[in-house]
Amino acid sequence: MPKKIANTEVKAELLEANPGETADVETEEPVEESFFDKLTSLSNTSVALIAGIGLAFVIALVTMASGPGSVPVEALTQQPSMLEMPETVSETVPAVMQPVASGGIERQGEGRHFFTTIKIPPSASTLYLSGSGASPKSDGAWGSMEEQTIDTFNKFKQTLEAEGWSMSDIVQVRAFAVAGEYGLLDFDGFNRGYREFFGTDENPQKPVRSFVQVADLVVPGWLVEIEIRAAKI
Repeated sequence: MPKKIANTEVKAELLEANPGETADVETEEPVEESFFDKLTSLSNTSVALIAGIGLAFVIALVTMASGPGSVPVEALTQQPSMLEMPETVSETVPAVMQPVASGGIERQGEGRHFFTTIKIPPSASTLYLSGSGASPKSDGAWGSMEEQTIDTFNKFKQTLEAEGWSMSDIVQVRAFAVAGEYGLLDFDGFNRGYREFFGTDENPQKPVRSFVQVADLVVPGWLVEIEIRAAKI
């Protein structure tokens, strides 16, 4: 070691200067380097390598301890703004679930043909119309499901307007239908006729709705019987 070599060289020089004398020079015993001395003598590359291995070991332990569904390690290095929650709850709710209020009546859960819920305040006036169906044509035929649906809602429209109401005041529709000539229920035909009156430019409103298949209706030629409920402030 460096200290031991230096002391030996000094002793040799003294002996050469005074051949007859014995040099009384104390020599230091080699000192074993501590762990800290060894650590400080390592190169920067070695230290970086050891630190990297230690960090990887810690990350592995955290990942195993967190279990399935935990936040990925990459997320820990993201900026805080990327992990922030939406400012308002409404941002996380689909637009289709936002309430639609009109004239004090609140509709919610809009679909293509109807709303799932309609809330009517106690101050509203309500009007119930009994079940009705299509009238036979001049040739005695009753027409298709679509034709009967259109005819029935046209009757409702006339009745409502005569009472000072409109199709936009309808809040509930119940339809009872039977299979046609070939044993098939023409649900698409009903919807085509229905869309002539609801969700249109003339009447953008939609009711809540039920559609039920039954074995028979009172009038033999009917494919569908409909009843409605209307409400307004």
